[in-house]
Amino acid sequence: MTGSRGGWHESHRGCQAIGHYGRHGTVLYPHQYSESHQKQGNGYREYSDNDVKRLRFVLSARQLGFSVEDIQEILGHADKKKTPCPTVRRLIDQRLHETEERLTETLKLKDRMQRAVLEWNQKPDKAPTGHMLCHLIEEFTAEE
Repeated sequence: MTGSRGGWHESHRGCQAIGHYGRHGTVLYPHQYSESHQKQGNGYREYSDNDVKRLRFVLSARQLGFSVEDIQEILGHADKKKTPCPTVRRLIDQRLHETEERLTETLKLKDRMQRAVLEWNQKPDKAPTGHMLCHLIEEFTAEE
């Protein structure tokens, strides 16, 4: 393959990803293009096999929960020919911990919402007053 045109032939998602990650400097950005990356007469831009591999890497890392900043750090090591593996392990541990915390909070929210549904199904509708906007929310106690 001599390269891909128009942001990545394989999918519209690839096109969007080139633009998105290009704006973040994670993949090549226009000021970094060599002659082979210049727009062709048809308006498409050529990307090298390495660019496509880099984008695939970025998309795989995003699917694992790495942030754009994480990926830039990882690529920074790789670009300097240094192993990114210790950084990857450290970052995935951090992302896992953060995900577990968010999951715990989400499960608590789900429980509160389920309690609210059960309670509110037993209560009548009331019009707002000068002292109350929605009695369902105002009378609900979010015990954890």
